[in-house]
Amino acid sequence: MTDSPRAPRVTDFACEKRPATGSRGMVVTNHPLASAAGSEMLLAGGNAVDAAVAALFTLTVVEPMMVGVLGGGVAHIRLADGRHLVLDGLSTAPGRGSATMYEPLSDEIGKARLVRDRENEVGPKAVAVPGALAGWCEALARFGTLPLADVLAPAIRLAERGFVASPYLSDCITDCAKDLARDPGLSALFLPGGQPLRPGDRLVQGDYAASLRLIAERGPAALYDGPLGAALTSFMASHGGLIDQADLAAFRVIERAPVRGTYRGFEILGPPPPSSSGVHIVQMLNILEGYDIGGLGFGSADAVHLLAEALKIAFADRAVATADPAFVAVPVDRLIAKSYAEERRSRIDLRRTQAWTAGLAGGESANTTHVTVADAAGNVVATTQTINGLFGACTQIPGTGMLTNNYMYNFDPHPGRALSIAPGKRVFTSMAPMMALRDGRLAFALGLPGGLRIFPSALQAIVNLIDHGMTLQEAVEAPRVWTEGGVLELEQAFPDAVAEDLAARGHSIVRMPRIAGGMNAIGFAPDGTLTGAACWRADGTPVAISGGLARAGVRFTI
Repeated sequence: MTDSPRAPRVTDFACEKRPATGSRGMVVTNHPLASAAGSEMLLAGGNAVDAAVAALFTLTVVEPMMVGVLGGGVAHIRLADGRHLVLDGLSTAPGRGSATMYEPLSDEIGKARLVRDRENEVGPKAVAVPGALAGWCEALARFGTLPLADVLAPAIRLAERGFVASPYLSDCITDCAKDLARDPGLSALFLPGGQPLRPGDRLVQGDYAASLRLIAERGPAALYDGPLGAALTSFMASHGGLIDQADLAAFRVIERAPVRGTYRGFEILGPPPPSSSGVHIVQMLNILEGYDIGGLGFGSADAVHLLAEALKIAFADRAVATADPAFVAVPVDRLIAKSYAEERRSRIDLRRTQAWTAGLAGGESANTTHVTVADAAGNVVATTQTINGLFGACTQIPGTGMLTNNYMYNFDPHPGRALSIAPGKRVFTSMAPMMALRDGRLAFALGLPGGLRIFPSALQAIVNLIDHGMTLQEAVEAPRVWTEGGVLELEQAFPDAVAEDLAARGHSIVRMPRIAGGMNAIGFAPDGTLTGAACWRADGTPVAISGGLARAGVRFTI
C-alpha cells in the first residue's frame, strides 16, 4: 500500500493462497459457499449490503460453529456517497442479569473470566440477548435493495439440501465434541453415531431451514415477537436461562459514528465502544508512529518488541476505560489523542519489556466470522459477527435448529468494573471491521475473527500494508504476535533468533501454530480494480466480479 520498494524483512514467509481481482464487485468470506451467496446477490443486481447479509445468513449454515441468528456483531458500512456508519447489533445482558450472577475463580491475566461450572461458557446461563438478526435485517432494510426472501434463498437452499463438510468444520466439531454431546440436537447433527462429522460428509439442517423460511416470511419479528422467540424464551425458562420476552422486545440496533485517526498519511476508521478496535487500533498506531517501523524490518526483534509494548499499553487502558458507553463514560478523545500516545511512548524501553498499568481512569470471543464486500457503485461492508465461542453455548433451541451464543463470557464476572454485568448492558467486543482512506479515497477494508486477538491482528495487518509495503495477500497471511500483558505469543514462522532476542528483553515467549482466525480484506486501486484476499487460517475465499452487461444499443446479428 506504499509507493516505496519492498521493505526489509527479518521474518520471511510464503503466502499459501492467491488473491482475486475484479472491477464490478468483490465478496470475501471465510467459506466458499458464503462467498458464492454474496456474489449471487451482486450478479442479480444487488448491492454490497445485500451481498453481505446473504453471505452472513449462509455462514450460519456452513460455518455454524462461528455465527448464527442468535449471535451478535457490528457492521462497518461505507456508502457510495462516502458516508461511514457502524451498525451495532451486539448482544446485551438479560434484564435479570447481575454483576454477581457468576462465581469467578481467578483474577489473573488470561484467567479473569473463568467462573465456577463454566456457567458463562456452556449452557443457557451463558446466553445473552441476541442482536445479529436485528442488525442484519436493519442493514438490509435501510441500505439494501433486494427483498429479504431473495437474500435468504442461498442459506435456505444449503440448509435444506445440505453441503459437504470441510476439514476445518470437522476439526472444530472434534475440538468441542464433549460439550456438543451434552445437547441432543447438536449431538444428532454434528456427532452422528457418536463420532464427529467427517470431511466430505453431508450436513443437512432441516429444522434450521424451516426457521430461515419463517424469517423470510416475517422478518426479524419471527424472533423478537414471534414463534422463534417463544421457542427461545420457553427453553430459557425451563433450563435456567435468563432471557425472557421483555428482553427480546427491548433489543435495539444502534447506529454509531466510527472512530477516526490518522497514520502516516492514511485515515483509519473503525467501530467505537463497546468495540475496542477503533479506539485502541488508533491509539496503538499513534504510539508506533514515533518509530521507523518499516525500517526496522518485518519480524525483527525490535519491531515485534514495539508491537508487544503497544499491545500491552492498549490492553491496560482497555480494561478500565472501554465498555458500553451507555454505562461507562469512555474517554475516547483522550485515548486517541496524539499527545496521550506521546506520554505512553516516552515510557517504552527498547531494551526491556515492562508491566503496564492503565494511564487513565475509567468511568471476549475466540471464534467469530468476518465478511468484506464491495460493489461497483462504491458501497463497502466490513462486518464481524459471532456466537462467541466455538458453537456458542453448545446449546440448540429444540425444533428450530438455532444455536445459542455464549456472549455472557465477554463480560467481567467480577463486580464493580467497567466490563461487569448489568441488565441491558452491551457486551464488550474486540471486533475490528476496519477501513483506511488515502487522500479521501478508500484504500483497504479488512477484518477477522479471533476474540481478544482480533484488534491486535488487524493492527498488524494495517502496519504490514502501510509500513512494510506488503501486498494485500501478504498482509493477511503474515505471521502474527499477541500479548495482553502476560505471555508473548509468536506464530511458528518467526525465527528462533528473534524469539531468543525477545526473551532476553524479558518477554515470556510461547510459540503458537495460529494466532486469531482467518482474515479477509479488499484493496481498492485508483483505477477501480478491486483485490480480494483471504488467509490460510480459515476456509476464506475471495470471489471477484468483472465484465458486465453488453454495450448499450448492441444487437445480435448474423
